[in-house]
Amino acid sequence: MPPSRLPDNSFFALFVVGLLGAGHCAGMCGGIVGALSLQAPRQGGAALAVHLAYHAGRIASYALAGLLAGGFGQAVANLWALQQGLYLFASLMLAAMGLYLLGLTQTLAWLERGGQRLWQRLQPLTGRFLPVQGPAQALPLGLLWGWLPCGLVYSALTTALAAGSALKGALSMLAFGLGTLPNLLLAGLLFTRFRRFAQAAATRVVSGLLVLGYGLYGLYNIVRSL
Repeated sequence: MPPSRLPDNSFFALFVVGLLGAGHCAGMCGGIVGALSLQAPRQGGAALAVHLAYHAGRIASYALAGLLAGGFGQAVANLWALQQGLYLFASLMLAAMGLYLLGLTQTLAWLERGGQRLWQRLQPLTGRFLPVQGPAQALPLGLLWGWLPCGLVYSALTTALAAGSALKGALSMLAFGLGTLPNLLLAGLLFTRFRRFAQAAATRVVSGLLVLGYGLYGLYNIVRSL
């Protein structure tokens, strides 16, 4: 019988991808987070609330995208050939993410071009919530910025297609989103230390091999089921 979904421990793999894809996340969203720091209230508690609201919106958009992708995968669960194709694609993308974290490929960039058309429609809406004065503006801003074209996000999203259900698709992307949170939320000295850890060569090698292993395990399941 063919595999119907990725193994449940792919949630952990996606969390690791988000956590240790630090350089990519900082490059894509670091400027936005920096702008929030300049615009948000300076008091510690109020500033933290703004950042938490922004990231809650961003991660909620990831989960919504995962819900839709997982729902589609569930809808075609009875179509064996298509289901196998989705599973194969998701496994290959997990392997590609592992190679990306190892620094062996930059091919994820082509995925970003696919989302540019949607982003061109959404980006003008972000102006309605700028400047950010509090969580009421930060939350919808995060919801919109969650659809920013990002190869790392899109490659994680492919795994939601093979998650087996809409709920598990949403949980897959929630795990990924939570993994990105520390790198984009922490600031000051603690942020600097975390960034150094996440970008260290040894960290990237270990995390890349781990995620690559998940992808190869998925490919092994496909071959075994033939």
